[in-house]
Amino acid sequence: MERLELKADDRVLILGATGFIGRRLVTALAGMDIKLRLMARSPSKTRGMLPEGKDIEVLQGDLMKNQDIRAALEGIYCAYYLVHSMGGKSIARGPGFADQDKKAAGNFKDAAGEAGLKRVIYLGGLGEKGQGLSEHLSSRAEVADILSSGKTAATILRAAVIIGAGGASFEMLRYLVERLPVMICPKWINTRIQPVAVKDVIAYLCGCLVNPDTAGKTYDIGGPEVLTYRGMMDQYAEARGLAKRIIIDVPLLTPSLSSYWVDLVTPVPAGIAHPLIEGLKNEVVCRDSSIDTYVPITKTPFKEAVKIAFSEETSGPGVTGF
Repeated sequence: MERLELKADDRVLILGATGFIGRRLVTALAGMDIKLRLMARSPSKTRGMLPEGKDIEVLQGDLMKNQDIRAALEGIYCAYYLVHSMGGKSIARGPGFADQDKKAAGNFKDAAGEAGLKRVIYLGGLGEKGQGLSEHLSSRAEVADILSSGKTAATILRAAVIIGAGGASFEMLRYLVERLPVMICPKWINTRIQPVAVKDVIAYLCGCLVNPDTAGKTYDIGGPEVLTYRGMMDQYAEARGLAKRIIIDVPLLTPSLSSYWVDLVTPVPAGIAHPLIEGLKNEVVCRDSSIDTYVPITKTPFKEAVKIAFSEETSGPGVTGF
């Protein structure tokens, strides 16, 4: 494979720039003086998030419209693909989000090949095919396959639960532990998970861009600890100085019932909570650590990641994008 190098004049496109990861990535890349272009369906959402004095273009566009993608890719060296359709406020979300994600990824792959895009970096999810993956994790894997099948060299990063203020998984965990000293949870809370701090995810995303040897490869990314969801609840309570929570797991609590319960006691809507909860049945643990050869970072422990998440807030618990 051709060894690709990022040059000073190269511009980088971020798709999904107004999301949980995208906003942080914009700040990080701008701080590295990398020229950026952001494509958003609602450019107004970028107001207040763009660092001053940086070369950042904002275009209105939709991945369902080929002409929008072609316009966004003009003159671009590398694109970050951070687009995911998690669902709406209701579990009955209409057209399948997995089908929408596949169509969007296919549109982008074809347009990227025509435009001669050198690289694409995609943040997907951990989870092994053939092990009864949830629809959410299966969709992430399908998008990774689509992007990897194109002419553009794709770097795939696979992460489990990302710990950071405003992220759906973290907000769900946070409100459950903060508000409920006693919890009845599905048996899947005993599944092993390798959570990762959002600051580490951003470091990996930036590191892959500047290291051309990561092009065309797939990497698992995670924090230094393998926990269960129950373990994350316990450690969260410790990090926050809360009394130990009483957690009772029952085998008959379905993802749908759990989602409505989460909708009741957290700001995470049932339509978003459902795919996250359904995914808890799948073990999501890094199978290799080869990313550390190319992008060596000091991994953030879970409790420290929780404390950092709170330091990001301006008004305490409840500042979310939901």
